[in-house]
Amino acid sequence: MSEIRNYTMNFGPQHPAAHGVLRVIMEMDGEVIERCDPHIGLLHRGTEKLAESKPYNQSIGYMDRLDYVSMMSNEHAYVMAIENLLGITPPVRAQYIRVLFDEITRILNHCMWIGAHGLDIGAMTVFLYAFREREDLMDCYEAVSGARMHATYYRPGGVYRDLPEKMPQYAKSDRFNDAEMKQRNADREGSLLDFIEAFTERFPGYVDEYETLLSDNRIWKQRTVDIGVVTPERAMALGFTGPMLRGSGIEWDLRKTQPYEVYDRLDFDIPVGTNGDSYDRYLVRVEEMRQSNRIIRQCIDWLRANPGPVMLDDHKLAPPTREQMKGDMESLIHHFKLFTEGYCVPVGETYAAIEHPKGEFGIYLVSDGANKPFRVKIRAPGFAHLSALDEMSRGHMLADMVAIIGTQDIVFGEIDR
Repeated sequence: MSEIRNYTMNFGPQHPAAHGVLRVIMEMDGEVIERCDPHIGLLHRGTEKLAESKPYNQSIGYMDRLDYVSMMSNEHAYVMAIENLLGITPPVRAQYIRVLFDEITRILNHCMWIGAHGLDIGAMTVFLYAFREREDLMDCYEAVSGARMHATYYRPGGVYRDLPEKMPQYAKSDRFNDAEMKQRNADREGSLLDFIEAFTERFPGYVDEYETLLSDNRIWKQRTVDIGVVTPERAMALGFTGPMLRGSGIEWDLRKTQPYEVYDRLDFDIPVGTNGDSYDRYLVRVEEMRQSNRIIRQCIDWLRANPGPVMLDDHKLAPPTREQMKGDMESLIHHFKLFTEGYCVPVGETYAAIEHPKGEFGIYLVSDGANKPFRVKIRAPGFAHLSALDEMSRGHMLADMVAIIGTQDIVFGEIDR
């Protein structure tokens, strides 16, 4: 009898399906995974330590770069933690704008996920479809902040500025005649809210297209059904949150269980799975896109009917307008002090968590009364999910490792922080 020996195999760190710089050392018995050991730290940028060396208001941009697919959601938790310590509440209009952009970010995240996950498993077309929608939503980011990705739009006390009254339009091009240009700019004639409303009318049809491509696709089901099964008990014990937990059948969503901002005023449902496999988690995320669309529609209606301030009128925390700064010495001093020193936050500690597209994203903040945090600790949802990679992949085939990493929807900016 020939002796059969297990061998170890490297997956990554530059593997195109690793969703970041992940190195997995797998112990293989032929094609079957016996155990695996995920190695992290290859993207470590020291975000927590950097945030402790800068004034509070200068670290908001770092948060965008943690999970670089869900930019504004990261900012939201950090800004909420600062507001908790300061004891301030942003204006209601700012809260609605935050919820609006949280849900736009959720759709952005899930479009990226469904495209990349499909590509990993061998479905090419859905990637191109999903990126078509991302392009429209990136334009919304750019309209409010000037940046397509790392927006730094949320600020302690509200948001950077109100929603713009007009959308940027496509410039004339030799490639398109006048009729085609008119068609391309059709949704851009009005305000940002008009543009987002037009998107929400189209989007359910786009989600139907994704489902047509995948939900009953024989190959897709063979690659995801009964792959990476996690029982409800294990999902809770492993610290799963978000779609990973709801895919196992546990209806836990911070927007319902611990409402923040104005989520308690909005009507939406929490989708849950039954089998806890990769296919159920896919279905949960697809339904989440539909629910986010529903929330966005409600926010648009409220924002149209209720104009008002989007930032606290306190120049110790919020900068004066450009006009005031140019014409008034006091305002100039406020502006200068705010952007050089920031503000001192009362002594204390707080934990602020939001229902991030990937799960519970939390910021633990400790203040010693200075203008910079004494301690910042980021609770990234992907970290707990990645720690279960070994348990989820044991006994599966090598090709299933790609499907399991995809179903976890991990991004290494937040895991390596």
